[in-house]
Amino acid sequence: MVLIKFAYEGEITLNINTFNTLGYNDFKEIIKGYCVSGLGKQLIDKMIPSSNLTVIQKKLRETSEARKILDDSRHIPLEGIYDIRALVEKVEKGGLLEAEEATHIGDFLRGCRKIKRFMVQQEAYAPVLSEYAYSMSELTNIEDEINRIIKNNKVDSSASKELSRVRRNMDATEGKIKEKLNKMLSSSHYSQYIQEFFVSMRNGRYVIPIKANYKNKVDGNIIDSSAKGTTVFIEPSSVSKLNSELSTLKYAEKAEEYQILAYLTGIIYEELREIKINIELIAEYDMISAKAKYSQRIDGIEPVINTRGYIKIVNGIHPLLEGDTVPLNFEVGDEYRSLIITGPNAGGKTVALKTIGILTLAMQSGVHVRANDGTELSVFDNVFVDIGDNQSIKNALSTFSSHMKNISDILDQANNSSLILFDEIGTGTEPNEGTGLAIAILEELYYYGAITVATTHYADIKRYAYEHPEFQNAHMKFNPDTLEPLYKMVIGEGGESNALWISKKVGVKESVLKRAKGYIDDKKYEYNLVKRSKLRNDEISRIISKKESIEFEYRVGDQVILLENGQKAIVYNERDKLNNIVVLIGDEYKEVNIKRVKLNIKREKLYPEDYDFDILFKAYKDRKLEHDLKRGSKKAIKKIQKEIRNNRKLNQ
Repeated sequence: MVLIKFAYEGEITLNINTFNTLGYNDFKEIIKGYCVSGLGKQLIDKMIPSSNLTVIQKKLRETSEARKILDDSRHIPLEGIYDIRALVEKVEKGGLLEAEEATHIGDFLRGCRKIKRFMVQQEAYAPVLSEYAYSMSELTNIEDEINRIIKNNKVDSSASKELSRVRRNMDATEGKIKEKLNKMLSSSHYSQYIQEFFVSMRNGRYVIPIKANYKNKVDGNIIDSSAKGTTVFIEPSSVSKLNSELSTLKYAEKAEEYQILAYLTGIIYEELREIKINIELIAEYDMISAKAKYSQRIDGIEPVINTRGYIKIVNGIHPLLEGDTVPLNFEVGDEYRSLIITGPNAGGKTVALKTIGILTLAMQSGVHVRANDGTELSVFDNVFVDIGDNQSIKNALSTFSSHMKNISDILDQANNSSLILFDEIGTGTEPNEGTGLAIAILEELYYYGAITVATTHYADIKRYAYEHPEFQNAHMKFNPDTLEPLYKMVIGEGGESNALWISKKVGVKESVLKRAKGYIDDKKYEYNLVKRSKLRNDEISRIISKKESIEFEYRVGDQVILLENGQKAIVYNERDKLNNIVVLIGDEYKEVNIKRVKLNIKREKLYPEDYDFDILFKAYKDRKLEHDLKRGSKKAIKKIQKEIRNNRKLNQ
């Protein structure tokens, strides 16, 4: 498990999957939708749960105050706020603001002035939010200068006397040019040469469109031509000088605009520190306002909070659930610190875990929760979850291995300020092992002092929780008539066997259910039910005969064939409890399963009646020993020496 550590005025440690598993990131996306600017959205992107009680209390109070403002006035004047961070950075780096960019800064400063005055007026019942407003600067001098100089996103002619003079001359020169060109367009002398009867502009110079065939008929300079080459745009000699004068005036205009914008950029640069503070405060107001709008939509509450691990949820609902949702009522951390939840599949156990987790994270992020009054949540340093299939394809871990790796990391990190949520703890392996492992894990976390909520189908875990003084059982109810889950949690008792109940409802015989109940309770299975079977007698006899033939088919002395290689062998020892026999192959004894041999010749056909098989196998043994001695087997020599020593002891 990789841990993400945050240092946001207090630190909370989370499993890397916690946010995605509990839906925290999706939850933040919902709140972002209520922001009016990128400033607030970026803060929500960075929003993480705090573990500092004082910080959490302050942030919840901010949300509550903003919610009260919305409930009373239905409005916080943040509309029109523009994210000007990129423009501030441009000014810091020595860049020159364009007219439209200066307008954005002016709009932002006007918004700051409005929100400051509004929040100061709310001081009586929003003291925390109004306090921020006093740190905000009203830069009316910059705002006024921008409004005076820039109009309709352009530098206004009244910005300076020089700009006004230049633009008057530009207008006069343009008027003269257009007058001369319009005379040419209306002249009968030029009418046959003109392609279209209007004044055009190409490359910054006024021209008239002339048919390409008559380009030499008009005195002037060709400035441009059409794509097909059928039209040329000629600047007549009569306006050439005026066009040049106009170009000069335009350069003068640009130069004067540059000076004016440089002036505006300069006065903004001088107040950058105050502007940056305003940006931070507006971002906070936007984020807090978004939290309040979200709270208003869900009719959320500010829960009571504590640091002792006590959780009480009254009609709580997961923030990502929509429509007609059954609320959760839940409690842990007072008389018991560990809760074991049982219930049917798809009965709401996993949703209950996720609701507990996401409401905790929301509260520790300063967000109201979707629940009723009386809800109390605890602040935790650590929140861990093991929910769902964490199988890692990359690391080739099985589902069980992946879960156990996650749990191992949780055990390494957990303490007495941890909230731990397990879904189907201990599953994925053999039930007895899984049960024992789950109980040991729960015990360890109890020893740490953690708050643990786990779901399970295992009856032994439920029994353990019943017997442990600081564990408690709970179950998710379902409708016994319709067999549908009710998604309601009942704390204080484990769930009944829903499998048996459902089986009864769909018509399974009472005798079968009664026997199943007995097997569940005491594991005493009835292996001899075949005696009461309704099979035909001859069928029963066939089954019994087959069983007996298997039990006595391979007898000492029978010749069998090994299926793996076709070798022939003699049965030395008959079938044991594991269905293995010992056979003699040449001079070697070998243990094989009866499924790996087949009968070749029964012993009656090989040996006379009352044949002493000990002689047969002794002869084999003797021949084998003689053969081993001849080839110098150390094992055979030691065996002879041992027998000699034993005989001496007997004769002494």
